Amino acid sequence: ADAVPAEGAPAVTQEEAAAEFATLTCDDQTTDVDRPDDFIAACGEDGAVKYLLGPSVLEGTDVTDATAGTRAGTGEWIVDLSLNNSGADAWAEFTTANVGNSVAITLDGRVVSAPTINSAIVGGRTEISGNFTQAEATELANQLKYGALPLTFEQANAQSISTELGEEQLRAGLIAGAIGVALVFVYALLYYRLLGLVMIASLVLSAVVVYGCLVLLSRELGLALSLAGIAGFIVSIGITADSFVVYFERLKDEIREGRSLRSAVPRAWVRARRTILSADAVSFLAAAILYWLAIGDVKGFAFTLGLSTVLDLIVVFLFTHPLMAVLSRVKSFGSNRFSGLGQVDRGRRAAPATAREPELVGAGSSTNGSTR
Repeated sequence: ADAVPAEGAPAVTQEEAAAEFATLTCDDQTTDVDRPDDFIAACGEDGAVKYLLGPSVLEGTDVTDATAGTRAGTGEWIVDLSLNNSGADAWAEFTTANVGNSVAITLDGRVVSAPTINSAIVGGRTEISGNFTQAEATELANQLKYGALPLTFEQANAQSISTELGEEQLRAGLIAGAIGVALVFVYALLYYRLLGLVMIASLVLSAVVVYGCLVLLSRELGLALSLAGIAGFIVSIGITADSFVVYFERLKDEIREGRSLRSAVPRAWVRARRTILSADAVSFLAAAILYWLAIGDVKGFAFTLGLSTVLDLIVVFLFTHPLMAVLSRVKSFGSNRFSGLGQVDRGRRAAPATAREPELVGAGSSTNGSTR
């Protein structure tokens, strides 16, 4: 079929469609969508038969459901079609006036089925039969059901990036990420010392888990990591580090109150756990909303950020806290001045008792004499 006429153009007449029908060869597939009021010349899906069709009786939006099934008693495969109210009325009127004639079902300018009307059909339900196999009936039902969706596609964005520019952007992103990670590691070692090694081990494990998940999703679902996705991964490092900072600061608070490292770890974990869960819940919710509303590369950023936030919880709960529980039982770790806990001010220790002044009782008195 020819291209769809411009909006506002007169409807295609029967004579015009007949002239097109005479020259139609059905050699090429077409995806043209004709207007409801047009007469059209169309081919069957296999290209063996061509049809001259009048204006449409029903549109795809009139179809509410289409299912494949078997007819009771005979086992013949049929397609059961359900119509909305306006479609049911139009279909009842048309079938009443055209018993014995054929009607064509078209999708994207091709006739997918052309059954014969055996009787007037009222009530909004239509049964299509035709010696279908199960696969044919299912395919026709899907074409009627999903072809009824009034979809239009608009290009959201388009980017054309040369290979050299893409490589430069990727390299710059990786360098920025490496610098950021290195600064986090240096800060952890300078401020937390041995606890910083625990933080670094947790961050490395988190990065390995995130990378493994991305590789798995890439193989199974075809996920492609974009530059925005790398940015989301780098930002997630800060979120993960925040969880460790909260935990370790709670641990220092407990030790300031005079507790040993072994008793401080479980108490600090209970207090830090609520904060970590709340902070990660907010981050994940923000990433989920951003992924739902965004388009293009921003989705990659939101997806990586949300995935890293979930895996952060897994690492903190299943690795960092159990590791600290084990280290708290090592006496040399808590007493070592390089543990990161030795610099804590233990100012809340009880003050030593001060020497008491001697008291004079009964000064200047005598048991037998009188006072003079």
